[in-house]
Amino acid sequence: MRAVVAVLLLVAAAHAALWGFFQEKKQAPDFRGILPSVSYAPFEGTAHPDVDNIPTVEKIRDDLRKLSSITRAIRLYSSTGGVELVPPIAAEFGLKVTVGAWIDKNSDRNEREIDAAINLARRNSNVIGVVVGNETVYRGEQKPEDLIELIKRVKKSVNVPVTTGEIWNIWRDYPDLAYSVDFIAAHVLPYWEYFTDTQAVDQAVDRYQLLRDQFPGKRVMIAEFGWPSAGYNLRGAFPGSFEQAVVLRNFVSRAEAIGMDYNIVEAIDQPWKFFEGGVGPYWGILNAAREPKFSWTGPIVNPDYWKLATIAVLVGILMSLPILRLAQPTVLQALTLSAAASGVGAWAATVFAYWTGHYFVFGSAFALSLGLTLLVPLVLIAMARVEEIAAVAFGHKPRRLILKGEPTVPATIGGSVSFPKVSIHIPAYFEPPEMLKATLDAIARLDYPNFECVVIINNTPDPAFWQPIQDHCRGLGERFKFINAEKVQGFKAGALRIAMERTAADAEIIGILDADYVVGPDWLKDLVPVFADPRVGLVQAPQEHRDGDRSLMHYIMNGEYAGFFDIGMVQRNEENAIIVHGTMCLIRRAAMDMAGGWSSDTICEDSDLGLNIIEHGWLTHYTNYRYGHGLLPDTYEAFKKQRHRWAYGGFQIIKKHWRRFLPGASRLTRDQKREFSLGWLNWLGAETLGVVVAILNLIWVPIVAFADIAIPDRILTLPIIAAFVVTLAHFLILYRLRVPVKWGQMFGAMIAAMSVQWTVSRAVAQGLITEHLPFARTSKGGLSRMSIEFQAFWEAVIGVLLLIGATVLVVTNNSKQIREIYIFAGVLVLESLPFLSAVAIAILESSRINSFKFWHDAGVRTAELIGLRPVALPSVTAPPQPVPNEIRSEAS
Repeated sequence: MRAVVAVLLLVAAAHAALWGFFQEKKQAPDFRGILPSVSYAPFEGTAHPDVDNIPTVEKIRDDLRKLSSITRAIRLYSSTGGVELVPPIAAEFGLKVTVGAWIDKNSDRNEREIDAAINLARRNSNVIGVVVGNETVYRGEQKPEDLIELIKRVKKSVNVPVTTGEIWNIWRDYPDLAYSVDFIAAHVLPYWEYFTDTQAVDQAVDRYQLLRDQFPGKRVMIAEFGWPSAGYNLRGAFPGSFEQAVVLRNFVSRAEAIGMDYNIVEAIDQPWKFFEGGVGPYWGILNAAREPKFSWTGPIVNPDYWKLATIAVLVGILMSLPILRLAQPTVLQALTLSAAASGVGAWAATVFAYWTGHYFVFGSAFALSLGLTLLVPLVLIAMARVEEIAAVAFGHKPRRLILKGEPTVPATIGGSVSFPKVSIHIPAYFEPPEMLKATLDAIARLDYPNFECVVIINNTPDPAFWQPIQDHCRGLGERFKFINAEKVQGFKAGALRIAMERTAADAEIIGILDADYVVGPDWLKDLVPVFADPRVGLVQAPQEHRDGDRSLMHYIMNGEYAGFFDIGMVQRNEENAIIVHGTMCLIRRAAMDMAGGWSSDTICEDSDLGLNIIEHGWLTHYTNYRYGHGLLPDTYEAFKKQRHRWAYGGFQIIKKHWRRFLPGASRLTRDQKREFSLGWLNWLGAETLGVVVAILNLIWVPIVAFADIAIPDRILTLPIIAAFVVTLAHFLILYRLRVPVKWGQMFGAMIAAMSVQWTVSRAVAQGLITEHLPFARTSKGGLSRMSIEFQAFWEAVIGVLLLIGATVLVVTNNSKQIREIYIFAGVLVLESLPFLSAVAIAILESSRINSFKFWHDAGVRTAELIGLRPVALPSVTAPPQPVPNEIRSEAS
């Protein structure tokens, strides 16, 4: 344990060191002077000024008091709605004011704005100019000639310079507009023109010089220059707090050096400008709390950096503490888990930084909260998978696993070997008689002296199904009991309860077999001795299938089943927390009675009973040796129905047993509770979460594509990609280490596992709104026919919509090339894979390539074409030559 503690401390120290190593620090020219002008809007919060955002005198005074220490003048954009209060208050602090008249298509409002601007210019001596309209021509709300008339009208009414604010190219393209104003107020915002932060200052100086050259003798002012501190990128233009500081300090230094007249946009962040895209609220040199966002002198650093580092390291340590509860973890195991925990800590710090450094309207706050809420279980699932990777790859070998060939201690009475009586129960419902006969014949060959077999066929009135079995049981001898029960209530559990009533009184152990399972002769001989320990209540052997070579689909399905029995069950067995499945299991009769026997209130009566037994304190054991082989579901439809039943029954079990996971409510240990909880979350939660997130992301596609709202990648989309990578690594690593299958079958198993995501999520949804669904028998034995309906219709619909959504995002993002949107499109593609996997298997099932013969013949033909094997030519027998007499006869 000391070594593990040392590893945790080492990882925490390394994590802190990495934060120190990657601390960003940039240099830029110092500026110790006073800015000539900054744009100012006295509004607060996220409410639009036209709706409800009227500033107060006190708030304006506080703002201008702060601004008076960093600027000599302010630029306003309107003259109504509370902004008219600014000029007289600015005079109190010695601030000059350039007033603005907001001009758009609303003529009534335009008149009010112009009148108000004129009055402000006349009544306040600190007003040094009037700007009539702001990018009005650029937005197409006024024609240049109409705007010129408005400018002329204002010029006649005031004694200060009058102009309009427009992007630099509008001045270039409309020289009449330039000649109508007293000075050119040009906006140069390199971000919106896709320039990088390193190009921004050069671009601004170049445009300034261009206008001076085009209009010699005319005063030219860069009336807007700035860089956003947050938001999404436009091509190579990346916002950021460091980028903003460097750009502005470089610009101010260059502007002062060449004597440029300029105005910085803007003084204070404006959260209400969310309609200007992700960067709209973040152009201020002060944040919305009126605090400086960067220093104008010295190295540029993040003042909150070490606060974030502390959060990351502390969360990493907190997430690492459960490692101390593991049973003798190895150094590599602890190292892997602690490193993963540190990664979660870094993500948590990123989330904190984003949440505290951004402004949210209700909709964005709700969407972000929902996204983070969904990510919490996703992170827990990813951590659980990392833990399993670490345990299998670097941990100790399984210690409780029963291995074939290892000596077991048989039960003894008075020094002689005892063979407890085993009663094997086989429930059957419309099962193919020949298949069931094979199962019974295998039981008859068991190498165990003391057993009986109870066959119960329930609710199967057709004699063609039960009569041959009745006759076969008679032929096998008195050990085999046959029951034909009609109108049985409670599905499979009801039939098993009847079997218990007909069980021999001296039977101590109950064995459960599905009707399709052919067991090996050593099943009871090897596993019954485990019950010599009186604490053992159940011994489980894995499922296996003997018809994996029926088709390519069955081949990959068999590989998918194997993963659960060779990985998950082996690991859960270490904590005495296995999932009991209703075949190949042996149950102590006393444990079954204590647990209440078979219950019909779930459709997974086997797992329900197993959990009941564990909750009463009994030990369970597991072996991954295949003592029996059954049959795979006949069709993909049957495969999905079986998985639906397991998932729905699993959710029923959660609803039934969750109270027993509370402290003191059962004899479950802390590790058992953890294994079951994470197991349910890892299976039911992961699949359901995947579907929910995919559908929510589909809903977001038009918002992202057409409303300029990007999904923050570091806190939402990149974690989804990271979780997918963990899941992929979990599958590939554990399969290679634990499951003896070939590469092709492994990848096929991965597709089969993904293909049931929609099925499992539907089962969970139905479990939320219903209490009971009927038990659905899994069709086996070749009697069922493939449905004419396409078995992945809804998966196809959702999968195609996800791909269409990704395509729409890429196409609409082609001009702006916003990184976050590309990442979001990639997430949609990843989320489509489970749905498309279902489509692929449904198509495979009905195609020629599902046949192994097709692949064999294709391999032979390919080998012949490339000359690796000789072409087998058909032999042609030459027709017999006619004799001379026949020739003469034909001629005649």
